[in-house]
Amino acid sequence: MGASQNNLKNVDVEIPLNALTVVSGLSGSGKSSLAFDTLYAEGQRRYVESMSAYARQFLERIQKPAVREIRGISPAIAIRQKNSTRNPRSTVGTVTEIYDFLRLLYARVGTVLCHECGREVRKDTVDEIVGELLSDRPSSRIYVTFPLRDSALDLRRDAPKGRLTKKDLVDNLVRQGFYRLVPKPVGTAKPLSLPGDMPATLDDLLELSVLVDRLVVEETSRERLTDSLEMAFAEGNGLAEVHVIPEEGTCGGPLELRFSERFECQSCGIAYRPPDPRLFSFNNPYGACPTCQGFGNTMNLDRDLIIPDPTRSLRKGPVEPFLKTRYRKFQRRMLEWAEAEGIDLDTPFEQLPERTREAVWHGTKAFPGVLGFFDRLGRKKYKMHVRIFIARYRGYSRCPDCGGERLRREARDVYIGDCRISQLTQMTIERVRHFFSQLSLGTEKSAIARKLLAEIQKRLEFLDEVGLDYLTLDRLTSTLSGGEMQRIHLAASLGSSLAGALYVLDEPSIGLHPRDQSRLVTLLKRLRDLGNTMLVVEHEREIIEAADHLIDMGPGAGELGGHVVYSGNLEGLLGCRESLTGKYLRGEARISTPTFRRQPAGAALRLRGIRQNNLKQLDVEIPLGLFVCITGVSGSGKSTLVQDVLYAGLMKQRGQWKGATGHVESIEGGERLSEVILIDQSPIGRTPRSNPVTYVKAFDEIRKLFSSLRDAQARNLTPAHFSFNVPGGRCEACQGSGVITVEMQFLADVELQCEDCGGTRYQKKVLEVTYKGRNIHDVLQMTVREAIGFFSQHPSLVRRLKLLQEVGLDYVRLGQSATTLSGGEAQRIKMAAYLSRRTKGRPLFILDEPTTGLHFEDINKLLRAFDRLQTGGASILVIEHNVDVIKCADWVIDLGPEGGDQGGRVVVQGTPEQVASCPESHTGRFLAACLESAGHASTAESA
Repeated sequence: MGASQNNLKNVDVEIPLNALTVVSGLSGSGKSSLAFDTLYAEGQRRYVESMSAYARQFLERIQKPAVREIRGISPAIAIRQKNSTRNPRSTVGTVTEIYDFLRLLYARVGTVLCHECGREVRKDTVDEIVGELLSDRPSSRIYVTFPLRDSALDLRRDAPKGRLTKKDLVDNLVRQGFYRLVPKPVGTAKPLSLPGDMPATLDDLLELSVLVDRLVVEETSRERLTDSLEMAFAEGNGLAEVHVIPEEGTCGGPLELRFSERFECQSCGIAYRPPDPRLFSFNNPYGACPTCQGFGNTMNLDRDLIIPDPTRSLRKGPVEPFLKTRYRKFQRRMLEWAEAEGIDLDTPFEQLPERTREAVWHGTKAFPGVLGFFDRLGRKKYKMHVRIFIARYRGYSRCPDCGGERLRREARDVYIGDCRISQLTQMTIERVRHFFSQLSLGTEKSAIARKLLAEIQKRLEFLDEVGLDYLTLDRLTSTLSGGEMQRIHLAASLGSSLAGALYVLDEPSIGLHPRDQSRLVTLLKRLRDLGNTMLVVEHEREIIEAADHLIDMGPGAGELGGHVVYSGNLEGLLGCRESLTGKYLRGEARISTPTFRRQPAGAALRLRGIRQNNLKQLDVEIPLGLFVCITGVSGSGKSTLVQDVLYAGLMKQRGQWKGATGHVESIEGGERLSEVILIDQSPIGRTPRSNPVTYVKAFDEIRKLFSSLRDAQARNLTPAHFSFNVPGGRCEACQGSGVITVEMQFLADVELQCEDCGGTRYQKKVLEVTYKGRNIHDVLQMTVREAIGFFSQHPSLVRRLKLLQEVGLDYVRLGQSATTLSGGEAQRIKMAAYLSRRTKGRPLFILDEPTTGLHFEDINKLLRAFDRLQTGGASILVIEHNVDVIKCADWVIDLGPEGGDQGGRVVVQGTPEQVASCPESHTGRFLAACLESAGHASTAESA
């Protein structure tokens, strides 16, 4: 009751417990303020209040949300759309706890295979040996012995200066009661008696075995046989021998059976570590690869950086360092060597024989090669310019020892079925489920693994249900989108069976194909049915329609929002005339299908022979000058095609890319583009000091305006004093952030308002300067809409602010921290920054799901911004799932048909109508329904 956080206007609302509630509304209408800044913040605050004294010492400094009263709130769990994980050790398997269960499974039922001979490595136990002899060798005469060489190790260690004599060894055996030695092969010679029978040298003596017992294998001798074997193991340092003596007159010679209590290969003698859960952890030095410390890659010379263009011939210089003025002599030496060897100087480097390419890299007697060149430079590392030069050509490459598997050799020798744990984690979720469904273990191992397998399969099933079956378990969480990370957290929550919590989610449908949204709804309802309250901020039609309760915020954005327009069920929302969401749901308002589509004019980007991730020998043609959508189910290869291959390849052609690129034989048509611009969902800044007004360069104008005022000049304040990014006028206690971050260790970090500046970011002398009665802090608190009116007399500043308004961000405050912006908002701010530049030529804009966080009305504004870019001559390439955007595209390229291994090919391409008519396309099925409803709406309007 009485919620007034941010733009909320004294909101009173009831949210039913143990129900699925969806909060909808325009971007900036107050959805996140209600769900996260009020409900979740208060839930976290009350949770801290129940914790230890250490946690409670921060409680007085945690700002209470601006709300009069909240009754019946449960412990709150926030699952946001921003993926803030940067831990290079965190993977899908570790986050979902699947890898923890796999480590335990491999430690308990894994089979160790010798990496030299492939035989199973195992310990022999006395009971197993006795049982084997009684079943396989009944009534046989045997000698139980132990090898003298192994038993003499301790004696040699204790001898003076490590010198052991024959006499010392024999005397020791006699003292212990052993009087007979057995030569090899047994059966052809009688046991030697001590101390009388002695070999000539100590080495000859050490080749013999010591006789422990002679007996016949019978059930009555079980106890005697057991005692004899135990003694042999004890005296032989874990090794024992059983010699089966053939009967006189029978064919065949004696048989020697070797047994070991040590964990080593009995054939090769290689010692192994017994499987232990720690052994399979790449986060623990006990199991991590010692070369890469468990990261899977090492910093080495990068061939792609040193030989960036393998199509160059030796004469043109494929080795970039050799082309530098200082090192041109190495280029000349390479050509002299190649001529002497008869190598064609005009053949592209990549077409030369592998032996020649390796010689260029490793060098020969006549030519030092690339590695020799860098070795010589390495001797001068004390010089700064040399260190900088070498660092330019170093990059992360796969660890040469573990091959990227992260684990040490002993862990990679443990198998279940025919699969190592690292091979298993490299599979997709779908393939891992299939592996375990087909896995057959013995009776004993099945009993041990039953509960572990149940937990693993349950968690794999949850990941499959949220549409993430295309991910691999070793996928780094830092590479996941916000939507993928949210769904992983949802699957993990379902696996933990937590009940009685309040889950607050921020658009979990991000990155999810329409086909998989029903699976997400099912998951949300399962969490609800466990006894949890689900509060979801969402724009997707299917999830809104599946809710038990709806809260629609509005009616506008920013200062025009902050009211509850409607609260109730779906039927009531459809009948609410004030709700903009309701208008779109009932078809009264809609995103119109364009009556005119631009047609391909011949100019295109042509990609040939793409081999990256699940794209196998793919050829794609992307028309230029059009609005092109890349579609397909999650995991079908969209991001791989657009970002890893196309964008990286085009930037490398322009000399603006230093990292690795996707494997592609050729990219044609890039010369037609004046600029290639990637507008992704990465934050516009990673600190609270980053904000929209600085990104679009409008803050420069504001600072100049304030510094030109009479009060500012009287105080000798320059534009720099009005910046919170540099010392001078900013508050140094918080360094211009306005907040102090406190690490809570067991909880998410808490941001507390700076006590020195009260969150204003500036020193007192700066805040005393005002323009129209507002100081610099007051200006930063304005929304874009307010600021446009406030600065109406400054057209250059207003022009930049209107760019934010054009992309639907007029509700954003000028000084809003970049860390509080959604991925979609960050994307649109970047678009506004590019719109502010008067670019010439024909740029290519690449966007990754720009509809993230957008209401239906905001999507209309986004499409108008696209149209403006196209009118200026730009080509637009968009990865998108939203069918309302896809239907407005000029051209659609649909990848699939499924995700992971079953994707990676072009299912269909053409106009949206052509894609909608393709029966193989999942996108086409939903697009056809959207186009049909749009057609009905148009017919109704004309009637």
